[in-house]
Amino acid sequence: MSEAHFLSLMAACAVDANSQMHRGIATYRLLTGVPPADADIATDSNFDCHVLASILAAATLDGGPLPEKAGLSGHELAALLEQYFPSVEIKLAEQLLAFKCDENEEIAMVHDLLLKQRSTKGDIGRWLAAMIARRAIEPDHLWEGLGLRNRGELSRLLSRHFAPLAVRNINNMRWKRFFYRMLCEDEGLVMCTTPVCTQCNDFNLCFGEESGESRMAERRRDFLLQAARPAVDGDWPI
Repeated sequence: MSEAHFLSLMAACAVDANSQMHRGIATYRLLTGVPPADADIATDSNFDCHVLASILAAATLDGGPLPEKAGLSGHELAALLEQYFPSVEIKLAEQLLAFKCDENEEIAMVHDLLLKQRSTKGDIGRWLAAMIARRAIEPDHLWEGLGLRNRGELSRLLSRHFAPLAVRNINNMRWKRFFYRMLCEDEGLVMCTTPVCTQCNDFNLCFGEESGESRMAERRRDFLLQAARPAVDGDWPI
């Protein structure tokens, strides 16, 4: 199978348990040439490529059309791939290229918030605003929904591309909660009934720990465990 068609086929839908397990890592490696654990993010340009590849990798894990899961139209996704991963010849399937995202109200509000707070030039800030807003509706911590390795990478992403917004999170609130708090404040609404956060019963929901195993690391661990397990009748083929 040629690399040109690999991503579109891999993102179309879940086919079996084994392919779903390592699909995200395969997508990341196809785009960057290395597995997520070995990513070099020392420079801003390398970090941007790591972030974009991570989001696309996480989106492929969910099944369904890749543009929808990533929050981009098919043409935006094609432009992103051409601009940031030019060495990889990837052709999106025609039905994915024609895909247009329909934002619900929640996604649109976060999207608009991020668009207004961009701090870098070019297309990447616009693409990231759409991608972050879409991935924010997933149930995991935001850094997990974006496929990043830890919360620190999310903080660096927001500080780099959405600095005016990121700098307002002076108390290190969880980023999803912080987005919605900013939306409420911008609209003149009161998000909380308790005037002081430390007196609130929901304190841990807003400021609790956001550690854990990244989705890519979890998939790699599960894949290795399954590969090491003796095959029995009824198993998915390795």
